[in-house]
Amino acid sequence: MGKKLLWMFLFLLPLCVQAQDSLTVDNGQVEEAQNVLPKPKFGYLSYSEVIKLMPEYVRAQEKLNLLQQRYDEELARADNEFNLKFSEFLEGQKNFPENILLKRQKELQDLMEKSIKFKSEMKTLLAQARKDFCAPVEEKLNAVIADVALQLQLEYVLNTDNNSYPYISKDSGLNITEFVKNHFEK
Repeated sequence: MGKKLLWMFLFLLPLCVQAQDSLTVDNGQVEEAQNVLPKPKFGYLSYSEVIKLMPEYVRAQEKLNLLQQRYDEELARADNEFNLKFSEFLEGQKNFPENILLKRQKELQDLMEKSIKFKSEMKTLLAQARKDFCAPVEEKLNAVIADVALQLQLEYVLNTDNNSYPYISKDSGLNITEFVKNHFEK
């Protein structure tokens, strides 16, 4: 058994040395590549800070606010209608015959279900409107960011909103927020 281990050791030793040499060469190539290749240049900005300065964004927000106001008015009208019918129901429920009582309960239930359905549809419609109104604004901003990045020869741009990147080295990245803002102030 001892001779088998010795022979196996003698057989594997050259293979281990050869593998170690190839690892050393690979590490040397990696270090050389790191010294030759330039460090990536990137920019960063606060997307929300810049988009809020765009006149198109302000107009989109005004349209959304107007649409929200119209939906709120319709909800208030429906709530008032429900409250009026509910108070009439409460006042007369003792005097109503059973079939009128059931009819009024059904009316109230229908009004409540319609209100719930409308509120759900309203959220969906507002979300879609927000998407529709903001899509061209975001496309324009993205085009400006791409143009600024090309002019500054940046490889990519990071959005720093929501504390996505709590630390960016000033030596490796460039804050392009002002460059993009200046584009909209022209």
